[in-house]
Amino acid sequence: MDTPLLNDRDLAFMLYELLDTQTLLGRERYSEHSREVFDATLNTAKTVAEKYFANHNARGDAQEPQFDGKNVTLIPETKAAWDAFADAGFLAAHHSFEEGGLQMPEVILRAAMAYFTAANTATAGYGFLTIGAANLIHTFGSDAQKQRFLPAMLDGRASGTMALTEPGQGSALADIKTTATPTSDGSYRIVGNKMYISGGDHPLTENIIHLVLAKIKGAPAGAGGISLFIVPKFLVQEDGRLGARNDVVLAGLLHKMGFRNTTSTVLNFGEKQGAVGYLVGEPHQGLKYMFQMMNEARIGVGAGAAILGYQGFNYSLRYARQRPQGRLPSNRDASSAQVNIIEHADVRRLLLAQKAYAEGGLALCLYASSLVEETRTGTSKTARDEALSLLDLLTPVVKSWPSKYGLKANDNAIQVLGGAGYMREYPVEQYLRDNRLNPIHEGTEGIQGLDLLGRKVPQARMAGFQLFTQAIEQTLSQARAHSLTAPLAEVLAKHLAPFQRTTHNLMGLLAKEPDLALANATVYLDVFGHITVSWMWLKQALVAARALDNGTHEADFYQGKLQAARYYLHWELPAIEAQLALLDRHDATCYQMQDAWF
Repeated sequence: MDTPLLNDRDLAFMLYELLDTQTLLGRERYSEHSREVFDATLNTAKTVAEKYFANHNARGDAQEPQFDGKNVTLIPETKAAWDAFADAGFLAAHHSFEEGGLQMPEVILRAAMAYFTAANTATAGYGFLTIGAANLIHTFGSDAQKQRFLPAMLDGRASGTMALTEPGQGSALADIKTTATPTSDGSYRIVGNKMYISGGDHPLTENIIHLVLAKIKGAPAGAGGISLFIVPKFLVQEDGRLGARNDVVLAGLLHKMGFRNTTSTVLNFGEKQGAVGYLVGEPHQGLKYMFQMMNEARIGVGAGAAILGYQGFNYSLRYARQRPQGRLPSNRDASSAQVNIIEHADVRRLLLAQKAYAEGGLALCLYASSLVEETRTGTSKTARDEALSLLDLLTPVVKSWPSKYGLKANDNAIQVLGGAGYMREYPVEQYLRDNRLNPIHEGTEGIQGLDLLGRKVPQARMAGFQLFTQAIEQTLSQARAHSLTAPLAEVLAKHLAPFQRTTHNLMGLLAKEPDLALANATVYLDVFGHITVSWMWLKQALVAARALDNGTHEADFYQGKLQAARYYLHWELPAIEAQLALLDRHDATCYQMQDAWF
């Protein structure tokens, strides 16, 4: 049973009805484009994904990369996929025409990229990393660095990585040990070890461009002493030709439960004289620069988690429609034909939850991508600034909520398939294993919770939070004016007010007892996510209600949107009531637990 990649109709709904992406055509940067050009880009992505990525998703999982001590080998389909992806122009799609790009809006690029993730999230990882690394060099690199490294990254001759984590340091980047020593020619010699570096070595490209965090000797302690360096696997001459092998050595491959066809590496920098590195921007500003790639990756991780949830939903829905088993409780005739399992209410519950998680999560991530676009091409400084403030606030939620609930969707997909769900002959068990990495990728839930409650909500006197709640209030006002969405608006409004009160309550505690205030930050993150996704569903429901008013011939599609919104606001959102109560009383149960008591 083939699994479709996403749902073309739903993707069009999100892009053109929910987010009104077509309005971007009125901006000068996109004046040469059209809806047809956008759709052609999406269709090309789908075609390439179906032909070159989907064909080895299971094989890449079963026959993961190998390292013989000298060379890394991947199944050959991976190279064919990389080449097709690069040849279709997706590595440079959002860059300007003058730079060899397609000048695509961010939200269209990310929607196109969704097809590759849906087809094969592990192989798609190489492209995602390279796009992010190239974007960082494009933003912060010198003109000379751009001329030397970007052409190969944009046409597929070189790939990119982000080298942050060290064997002794995971999320606590302030304490990294990798060092950088300046030389007389203006370059640096990098010495240290990095691990969990996705795409850190492979045979897909002639070069790999590592973006490495390190501390220049004598730098200030902590995060303020971190610098960023371009460290190529092979040195690159000024004219772009490859030079000698740099002092970057693959120490070994790591073997994870999912994303198996993406190499996960341990890299040694400087086993001999030190790896040649080139400082990006100013010294000691590296973490600030790297946050561009990290935040881009966080949105990508959230989207990937939602998409894997979506694929599990697609497969289990088709399975439920074709798998006969049992009879309805009202039918006592044992000789009658069995019904397909989708006729059982509890199976529909499992499917409806998946739909709510997958479509809600994807809508959230595409909304975040639309904010990225607004920060770049918004029609006024106010619009750009407000988009940046909202994006900054929501990024921890965009990363974490789909990572948690996309995984939950995959768990439900296995449940729908029953015993078959655990078998490798069916894709849903791989979706779950692949997706289990996303709650860790780019920062755990705990890290995202600390970031949201400890930094993002209070910053700029809660300006981002105020914009967020104002946007929800605007949607509530619109939804109250329609009979189909008015009841849903009241449910969200009922939960929004205590959420706001709890937030302000926590801000007061944060100023006095930050350790206690942040002890339950992960709970607050989950509450914030429920509010945000409820808003996403109310917005989708409002679009659907208006379409039904207009006598659409796609009534079933829009009714499905409304029912998923009802499910999420009636079944999922009320869970925050107990969480808000816990936050309001500053529950210290976990905070007061002591090591010795375990």
